[in-house]
Amino acid sequence: MKFFNLLKKELAELINMQMILSIVVSLVMFVILGNVMSDTMEEAIKQEYTLNIVDHDDTDFTANLIGRLREYGAEVKLYNADGEYADILASTGQESVIILPEGFSDTVESGKSPEVVSVEGMKSSAMMSNLNDNSSALSLISSCISEIFAEQFGISADDIKIINNPMTISENTVVNTESAEVGKSNIMNQLMTKSMILPIIVFMLIVMTSQTLISAISNEKIDKTLETLLSAPVSRISILTAKMLSASIVALLQAVVFMVGFSFFMSGATESASEIASTMAGQVMPVDEAMQKLGLTLKGIDYILIGVQMFFTVMICLSISLMLGVLVTDTKQSQTVVMPLLFGAMIPYMISMFADINTLPIVIRIIVYAIPFTHTFSGMSNIMFGNMAVFWGGMAYQAVAFVVCLFFAVKLFSSDKILTASLNFGKKSKSKKNTGAEE
Repeated sequence: MKFFNLLKKELAELINMQMILSIVVSLVMFVILGNVMSDTMEEAIKQEYTLNIVDHDDTDFTANLIGRLREYGAEVKLYNADGEYADILASTGQESVIILPEGFSDTVESGKSPEVVSVEGMKSSAMMSNLNDNSSALSLISSCISEIFAEQFGISADDIKIINNPMTISENTVVNTESAEVGKSNIMNQLMTKSMILPIIVFMLIVMTSQTLISAISNEKIDKTLETLLSAPVSRISILTAKMLSASIVALLQAVVFMVGFSFFMSGATESASEIASTMAGQVMPVDEAMQKLGLTLKGIDYILIGVQMFFTVMICLSISLMLGVLVTDTKQSQTVVMPLLFGAMIPYMISMFADINTLPIVIRIIVYAIPFTHTFSGMSNIMFGNMAVFWGGMAYQAVAFVVCLFFAVKLFSSDKILTASLNFGKKSKSKKNTGAEE
């Protein structure tokens, strides 16, 4: 009963109105961002296959050209607009237009290269607001003009296709023993988008868990409430367990919020856009179907295994944070002692985002894998690509690291050093020198 009262006290200190408000705001923010990303990406993909044309030439040739563009499946919108380029964008209400200038047809019929004017508006430096451009439209217009040139010289339609496409490319991606008729770049884009969620959640868990527990322990020690708590008729193991359990509950709550939030965010950024792009680009096999065939999707047991790794990561972080929090003697040090944990999380986080750890040189690989958090960052990739020996070895290493960290945390809490341990950073030696000088 005393333990549950103690656990209730610890949770009451950690779960306050400020924390609840920050969680709610974070969740709402991610949902809004997900909707914004969904609308932005969907609009950008649609505009890539939409041609906004201002035909100043207005001849049979340009009408033939526009008809060919529509035969290719492009959505062509015609506008009548004159004046400066800014005025043309304003009158059409579009962010980009292509202008066929007067004399366009005469230039083509004379055997010369015609000029096509591309006008693109830019309203900000944000990447998402500048995704759409005229590159695809110009490429399609160029292909159609090439066909017209070829027809004028008596080349058949089949010959035109061969000239424009001298070879047929069949893209295939192989993972282990499975293959799918889809480009590797398409798989990588989808895989990177989905696999980046877990590293972000793990990194945020480590940062929030360590800062929360170190601050809680250091404040109790500075305010002398830790000494009163340790003298209460409750075993120190119960105190330690209550602190770790309460912090892990808060960390779990934060993990769920971030996972739900990032899921909204990333699904909004990828699902609708991927579906539209696959349909309009005429891919042989949808990316999601290809990933399932290649075994690059996770099953229920896989999520459980990743959850176990996240549990070990959080518990290792809590054990180290407890010991670091005990060493703090003032509020400034509480921000300093957390740095080892932050660097221990940041190094594998950055490496896992940009490189395959299993392909690094052996020395660097050993150093990186010596950090217990690394195995959680690379866990999803190891499962997807069948590196189960590395995965199980990493989980075993994490279990051993947790037992070792917990052993030292229990040993510290069971002794009186918990009240006297500190980081002096040379203050003690300096005071001794001053004492010797006075003597």
